[in-house]
Order: sequence, then C-alpha cells, then structure tokens
Amino acid sequence: MASADPRDDVTCPNVHKETTMLRCGHHQDCIDCDMNTQEEPGMDNCTKDNPELGGATTVCTLDPTHGSPQKDTGIHCTYCIQIPVLAVKSCLICEASLCDDHLKVHSKSPEHVLTEPSTSVGHLKCSVHNELLKYVCCEDSVCICVSCVAFGDHKGHSVALLNEAFEKKKEKLKQLLENLSIKKEKTDHRIQGLQEHIRKVPERSMDVTERVAALFGDIRKKLEGLEKVVLGEISRQEAQVSQSIADLIHQLEEEKDDLSRKMGHIEELCDLTDPVAVIHDQESIGDDSQDTKDGDTEDQEDLYKNISGLSNLNEGLISETIHSGLAYIMTIAKKTFQCPDDSGLVLDIDTAGGKVIVSDDLKTATWAAVSQVRPETPGRFQYNQVLSTKGILSGRHSWDVETSDSGNWRLGVTYVSIERRGQQSVIGDNDKSWCLRKCNNQCSVIHSGRDLILPHKFTSQRFRVHLDYETGCVSFYELSVPVRHLHTFTTTFTEPLHLGFLLSNAWVRMIG
Repeated sequence: MASADPRDDVTCPNVHKETTMLRCGHHQDCIDCDMNTQEEPGMDNCTKDNPELGGATTVCTLDPTHGSPQKDTGIHCTYCIQIPVLAVKSCLICEASLCDDHLKVHSKSPEHVLTEPSTSVGHLKCSVHNELLKYVCCEDSVCICVSCVAFGDHKGHSVALLNEAFEKKKEKLKQLLENLSIKKEKTDHRIQGLQEHIRKVPERSMDVTERVAALFGDIRKKLEGLEKVVLGEISRQEAQVSQSIADLIHQLEEEKDDLSRKMGHIEELCDLTDPVAVIHDQESIGDDSQDTKDGDTEDQEDLYKNISGLSNLNEGLISETIHSGLAYIMTIAKKTFQCPDDSGLVLDIDTAGGKVIVSDDLKTATWAAVSQVRPETPGRFQYNQVLSTKGILSGRHSWDVETSDSGNWRLGVTYVSIERRGQQSVIGDNDKSWCLRKCNNQCSVIHSGRDLILPHKFTSQRFRVHLDYETGCVSFYELSVPVRHLHTFTTTFTEPLHLGFLLSNAWVRMIG
C-alpha cells in the first residue's frame, strides 16, 4: 500500500541535509555520486530529457518539522517544486513566496521586503520603473516609487511615505467605519420602530374601525331622532295651519249665513206694498248699509290676508331645527375623535413680517406692497410670515384655511423656536417646519428644504391642515369635491407647534 506521506517514498541518502535540487526533482549530490561511481550514470536519461537540468534551485530538507500544520492560505513556496509546501511570506523584490526553511536562507538585505503570502506582488511595484512603491503622491493620490519622485512624472509633487499614508488612511477608514456603524445602528433602530408601527397598524385600524362604526351607529340613531322631530314639527305646523284655515272658513260661513239672512229680509221688504212698514223697518238699514255700498269690510280684508299668511308652513323654523340638530351631531362626532374646536385660534401680530397685514379679527394675513410700521421684536420675522398665538403640544387638531387664487403662499405648522431671520427662517426650509406650498402654479410640500412636487394642480382654494401630535403626523388636504389627501409627514414632535403662513402677492384666511 502506498504511504500516505510523500516523504515515506524518498530513498535519497541526502534527504536529511541541505542540498541542491535540480528542476527534474533529483538532488545534485546524488548526481555527483552516481557520476563518480558508475560507468553509465543512472541520471543520464534525466539530464538528457531535461535540458534545463543545470538550472538548480535550493530546496528545504525534509525533517520532522517540515510540513507541520500551518494556516492554509492556498499559496505555496515557489522553490518547493516536488512536494508543495505552504508559504509563510512573500518577497516583493524576488516576487517569490517562501516556506519556513527557504525564509531562513533568504537574503536579509533591507531591499528585500517581506509581506504576507500573496500570489501576485506585481501591484506593489511601480509599473513604469519596476521598483518597490514607497511613497504616495498627495496631488494625484497614487502610489509611486523612488524614481517617480526623483525624475518621473511626479517630480516636484508633494509626497508622503507609503506606510504613513497607509496608517492615516486606515485611521480615516476606521473613523468612517465607526460613523457608518452609528448610522447603521440608527437605521436599524428606525427600521425596528417602523416594524413596531406596522405591528400596531392592525390594532389601531381595528380600534378606529370600532369607533367609526359606533359613531355612525350613534349618528344614524340621532339622525333618525332628528328626522322624527323635524317630521313631527312639519305635522304640527300642518295641523296648526289646517286648523287656522278651518277656523277662518267657519267664520266666513257664519258671515255668509248672516248675509243670506239679511238678504232674505230685504227681499221680503221689497215684496211688501205697505209703505209704512217698509219705512219703519230699521234692521235692513242699520250698520250694514255701508257694507252693501262699499263691498267687503276691513275685517274681511284682514281675514283674507290671514288666510294667505297661514296657508304656508314655517320653513325657517324647520330649517333651524335641522341645522341645530346636525350641529349637535357634529359636536358629538368631534368629541368622539378628539378634534377640539380650534375656531378661537388667531394670528400673532407680533410675529408678522414687515409686509404682512393682519386683519382686525386676527384671522386673515395679506401681503402688502408697502412695509408696515411696526416695532421690532425678537419674535418678528424678517420675511413675509406670521404664526398663530396658540401652540399645540398634544391631541388631534384640524384647521381649515382659504387662500387667494393668485400669488404664492406657504401654509403649515412650525416650532416656535424657528429662526426669525435668514433663509433658515422660511417655513419649510428647515427641520422645524412642515408646509404646503403654491408657487408659480406649481404645488408641493416642503420639509428641511426638500421640495416634493405634487402630481396634480389645485382645483380649490380651501385646504385643511390636520395635526396628530402623539402619532407625529401632519397631513394636508384639499377641500375639493371629494376631499383630496395631498401628503402626510411623519416624525416625532418635540416642541409646541404653531400654524404659520408665508405670503407673496397673496392672502390666507383661517375659516371658522
């Protein structure tokens, strides 16, 4: 059976001493011995078949330590041809890899630079001068050799030692790696946060669905109740009007009967031939003589006027009943979804820029061509902006606003700590504000200076800003028919938020 170790098959007597190996794999001492003792040396055929026999290389001896376990780099000693041995170093000058034994006899000259084992060390030499790369050209950011510095293309350039540049580059890479690790950690944290949001979405959706279902069930009941009240009011008015008209008809019928009786009496008088009886009759003349002369009495005129007025239902009362009932239902709906009444929100004139006019009711901001005379205050904006007085720190809130059809404007929410001067003070151009913008008939939303163009044009001049402080959402809607959702920003709010406007040849008014 063949030996598992190639060294078991070696019978060369010189195997345990330093010797020279020819490229055919035989030792030089064996060749010399055979040539001296035999008439026809056994190596003749070897030298004939191998014309390069004379080119011998030094090899390591096989000893008990040869081939000891080493880390398998896949790179073998250049000089160990017959039996592959793992290399421990590579020489940049020789462009060869060395095992432990060949490393011992390798030149110790400083020019011979040793590195970790490598199959290719050519990239460590200058491609132009075939010299070891020792410097870095700071101007061209390339590795160069001594000749490049002395008389090559990089003569006169600022250079640094390769090892020093290497260490500096490694420090920068370590710093970059640390920064990237921190960024990756933050990204992982955000991903986990978003995943947590995803996990909570079905639960929140179910909660909102249940609340909406309960709300609409309550609304339906209240609408049914309101419908009964309104229909009852209509029925009541119908009965009242019918009764009033019936009373008038009864009154007129009584008057008609009285007139018929009088007419009959007069007809009887007209048939009498006794002049004295006719002359002495007072009933036929009395107060009714004027009625027969002028036609209808004033009482009859008033009677007909009352009939005309009483024949119509009181639609004003019916309308008021409907509106008040619906308003009550909407109040209940707002309380159910925690949308407080923000109708009392007004603008803070002390924040208004020089060319912003604030209306007397503090609800409308209008751009002015001429700067207004106002005292300078720390809170006043340099540009044409204005904030609301009230800051929001919790809950859900909605504000409806109306804008001019022409001009440019921005509307949104901002921290009160926003800058008051410079570009960073413009709503949307910083990380402290979120806004909807119309500029040159182009519609967009802005935060931290990043402008996201919306894919459609506005068809209405009315908009809604909805804020949910706890969930970190600020949404913009166009109050068109139907209502259109424009965009939602999601973040984590850390300060009170104020409603804010920016104007240029435009006006913005808070509704309600």
